[in-house]
Amino acid sequence: MNERIITTQADVDEGAQWLAQTEPRFADVLAATGPWPLRRRADGFGALRDAILGQQVSVASATAIIARLDAAGLDTRMAIAQARPEELRACGLSRQKIRYVQALAQSAIRFEDLRDMTQAGVYETLLPVPGIGRWTVEMYMMFALGRADVFAVDDLALAEGARILFDLDARPKGRAFTEMATAWAPWRAVAARGLWAWYAYCKKREGVAP
Repeated sequence: MNERIITTQADVDEGAQWLAQTEPRFADVLAATGPWPLRRRADGFGALRDAILGQQVSVASATAIIARLDAAGLDTRMAIAQARPEELRACGLSRQKIRYVQALAQSAIRFEDLRDMTQAGVYETLLPVPGIGRWTVEMYMMFALGRADVFAVDDLALAEGARILFDLDARPKGRAFTEMATAWAPWRAVAARGLWAWYAYCKKREGVAP
């Protein structure tokens, strides 16, 4: 695996400058939003647990659930694997989320091995786990593994940011969005940071919370 890894803000800035030179509209985004955030976090069980807990709920709700798990001592892979369902339910997890996080905790995944896998290998390893879809894998690769050339075509905020930035009639999706993003390689994960920043900037300007 020889893909560029994003580890510092300087890496994000390098990718942003490359994108700004390649596509002038990204230069406009940089001028409006300022530097795009690094958003790295430690890899491992906790990162994927939190990604699962963040599915289909607000950031505030997910943060509250994670805080309750941590306060209850359910903050490790072993603790989650051995927890009784009622303990997890008391922290705010739905029945479905309980099944998902315990399946992850009880899986045979060696998280350190993911660091050196190809993107295809990471997908192949993680997608069989209940509750983990392509979006979750892509978020993990971007922010826990620091992969520089990952994109998430199913992310609604990315699609809306692209629609606004490129004056499209509708949000791009699927194959069309994938093809659009190929022009941003090898810095597609930085382009994603830029589109998220642009989405947030535009919504704030319109007086709407992103």
